[in-house]
Amino acid sequence: MLHVHGLARRFDTGTVALSGIDIGVGAGDFLVLLGPSGCGKSTLLRMIAGLDKPTEGRIDWTAGRPAPGEIGFVFQEATLMPWETALRNVSLPLRLRGAPDADARARKMLAQVGLGEFAGARPATLSGGMRMRVSIARALVSEPKLLLMDEPFAALDEFTRHRLQDELLELTRARGCTTVFVTHSLYEAAYLGSRIVLMTPRPGRIAAEFPGQPGHDRLDAGYLARVGELTRALRDLQLAA
Repeated sequence: MLHVHGLARRFDTGTVALSGIDIGVGAGDFLVLLGPSGCGKSTLLRMIAGLDKPTEGRIDWTAGRPAPGEIGFVFQEATLMPWETALRNVSLPLRLRGAPDADARARKMLAQVGLGEFAGARPATLSGGMRMRVSIARALVSEPKLLLMDEPFAALDEFTRHRLQDELLELTRARGCTTVFVTHSLYEAAYLGSRIVLMTPRPGRIAAEFPGQPGHDRLDAGYLARVGELTRALRDLQLAA
């Protein structure tokens, strides 16, 4: 779908967030960007989304850059409009494009994330996990070709986090959606990623890449071995710093 060539980002303060990033994202990938806080993961995600521009390098799109409605973005916070219902929050991207069936599609999407009966609820009445489901539904309602997710589950308890990870895999597989997911959790990376990219501390560079098998049983030996492999790689990276 896209290839990043020699990407670097230096801010006006002089901070170099990223340097020499080369990575491809294939159609259907669930690519996880794994690394410590401050290593430029979110900056890279924002540049892919077109919300920021690189200081050096470029991003090439195989079939041309997707239209705005073909890229979904889920932030660390749910970023919902507090005065609107869940239904109106989810339908917003469609209403902005003038889609005549916006509410019907939003209602269907809410049902797919298990919130059909909460269409009329406002964010303040929903739990943190439910608000994040609304945010995911809003990102997916336009049927994006590319879904970008910036640590969406970081603030959730482990029970809710596991459930939403499972639901996310099911939804992206059903829709054939390419996903780039940012996290600093080794366990989350090992569970979600079809490819896992480990990044160095700032300035962020690609340190290593690992193949993954998304959705493994969390007690499965293969999953635990992948977590161990990532842990050793992170330890070696820290020792080399």
